[in-house]
This record gives sequence, C-alpha cells and structure tokens, in this order.
Amino acid sequence: MAVQQRKVSKTKCRQRKAANRYRGIQTILCSRCGAPRVPHRVCTGCGYYKDRQILTVEA
Repeated sequence: MAVQQRKVSKTKCRQRKAANRYRGIQTILCSRCGAPRVPHRVCTGCGYYKDRQILTVEA
C-alpha cells in the first residue's frame, strides 16, 4: 500500500479538484437585445453595458 510522503496542502488539493468543476465560459442573455454575451462585458450585439451605451454598433 502506498504511504503519503508529505502533507498535501489545501491549495494544491483544491486546485486539483477545481479542474473537474470547470464548465467553460458561461454566457447570459443581454437584457436589451437578447443576444448571448459574457458576463461583465459589453454586449457585442447592441454595445450596451449596465444600461449605458459604450460602443457604437452599426445595424
């Protein structure tokens, strides 16, 4: 039977287990145009972020 040589730190253990929980980039729907977008980023469909126009998007 294998015997542990050193204590595995909480950080190393959690880093190893976090890889199994990764689900990829999550997207949400824009509240103005309904296009999928990444959270905390400007919507590429309408150019708005937090009800403010940041980018000028040509239709």
